[in-house]
Amino acid sequence: MLAGWFQWFIVSWTVILISLIAIGGFFMFRKFLKRLPKEDGKSILDWQEYHIEKTKHMWSPDQIKLLDELVSPVPELFRDIAKYKIAGTVGELALQENAKHMSQDLIIRGYIIATPKRDHKWLIKKLNEKRIDMTPYHHLLQ
Repeated sequence: MLAGWFQWFIVSWTVILISLIAIGGFFMFRKFLKRLPKEDGKSILDWQEYHIEKTKHMWSPDQIKLLDELVSPVPELFRDIAKYKIAGTVGELALQENAKHMSQDLIIRGYIIATPKRDHKWLIKKLNEKRIDMTPYHHLLQ
């Protein structure tokens, strides 16, 4: 009786460990791919860091608060990574458009561009709560 119970415990524990190692390996491999240099010699993460550093002075406390509110539905474990990615995209847009300061429009467009479509429902819900007009962004949400 004990031998049968112990065997199932060992098999279950082995399956759990292999699953956790596979999940961790998947995320580590994704991070590795983002760190690989592209044709221009910089990786995706290098460009994100560049855009954030170049536009860091353009963010006001109100805009940082808006970005924090927009990423609030993201699980806390991934929230900093999501915020960093979105801030990098917003910074890229600001540099492309030669903006003098961050605006609500840039932040919303950057959020839409930086996030997958499945996350846009949270943005729409949050913007409706804040009574922000969504019509200028419908073409990006398509």
